[in-house]
Parts: sequence; structure tokens; C-alpha cells
Amino acid sequence: MFLHDKKLLYEVKVDRPNPNYAAMLQEQLGGPQGELKAAMQYLSQSQRIKDKEIKDLFLDIAAEELSHLEMVATAINLLNGHDLDAQNATIGGVEAHVLTGLAPILANASGYLWTSAYVNETGDLAADLLSNIAAEQRAKVVYQYLYRQINDKGVRDTIDFLLNREEAHNTMFREAFNKIQDTGSNQNWGVTADSKLYFDLSSPGTNNFNAQNAQPPSFASPNVKN
Repeated sequence: MFLHDKKLLYEVKVDRPNPNYAAMLQEQLGGPQGELKAAMQYLSQSQRIKDKEIKDLFLDIAAEELSHLEMVATAINLLNGHDLDAQNATIGGVEAHVLTGLAPILANASGYLWTSAYVNETGDLAADLLSNIAAEQRAKVVYQYLYRQINDKGVRDTIDFLLNREEAHNTMFREAFNKIQDTGSNQNWGVTADSKLYFDLSSPGTNNFNAQNAQPPSFASPNVKN
């Protein structure tokens, strides 16, 4: 069950309208690293998880991603302003002026509509957690790119909150991954001769890596900043 609270998870402000930047921010609304993708991925993955704590984690983060979606949509709406001006819009922003009446659309910065093909789920908890860790890392990178291209203090404050929440989710997924060692696709890791081979296929070869002590991935607890 989901309940909607009219209060945003974090207050969203913009200094002034900026339709071109609104089109850029669409990437985190309907793009492959965006908030809708994350919410749908974690919600879908959660359905078959047997570990109650990890299942709750997936559902809690999925719900928060929907809150992030609401924040991004709010920012886009404010940045779009009130004046229809398709002739001066960027390619990705034209639809907002000729189709949606400046309302945010579930599309990326180039105007391509969101698709469920962005969602990854395997039914294997280890694989899904690694996918989610990578997803949170990619989402943070996109927010960093967006942050560097705007001087609007209100928008920057919103993005700063969101990219730091991606870090928090990344950390929690890493902690969950460490809890499931020797389960699922992590079982019997590195026990065959083939799993310990390194094929040096670069010429000239450097062979700086090897798989002799093959171990399933694990993550150290992040340093706590005071």
C-alpha cells in the first residue's frame, strides 16, 4: 500500500525559470538512470525476496525513489515557467511546449519516452543487488553532471540532496550484499580451475591482474564523516 503525503520529501525551489535546463533535468525523470527506473526496478525485484529485512529495504528505497520522482517533476515544472515557446526550446524540450502544456513528461532529456526495458531484475538477489549498486552510482554521476551545468542556487540545493541520497542507497545496498555471501549466484565462487584463469589478450601484455584467489565481491563499510 502506498500513501501520498502532500509534503515533499525535501523542499524544491528554483531561482528563476529555465526551460532549457528543465529539458536537461528530464533525464532524471524518465531516463535510464532516473528516478522512475529506480523505483520500478526495486519494487519489481522485491516481490520474490525471502529475507524480510532486505525486502523491506528494497520497498523503502523504492518508495523514496517515488518521492525523488516527485521532487524532480516539481523542479521541472518550476523551471518550465508559464510561457509556451517551442521555437526556442531544445530538441528534447519541444514536446513540453506542443504536447504537455509544460507539464513534466516521462521522457529523457532527448525526448525519448520512458520504457520498462530500463528495469533489470533476475530473481537472484546477489545479481539484483549488484545491479542496484551500479544504478545508484550511475544516478549520482548524472546528478553530478547536472549540478555542474547550473548556477541556480535552488536547483543546486535540490540536486545536492538527491545525489547524496543516491550515496545513502548505494551504501545500504552494499551492506545488504555483504549479508548474503555464499547464497544464490555467490555460492561456490572460485572453486573451479576455469574460474581462476586470467587470459592476457593485450599485446604487449602487462598481466597486472589475476584470478588465482577468486572471491565473491564484498564491500567495506564506508568511513563515517564527522
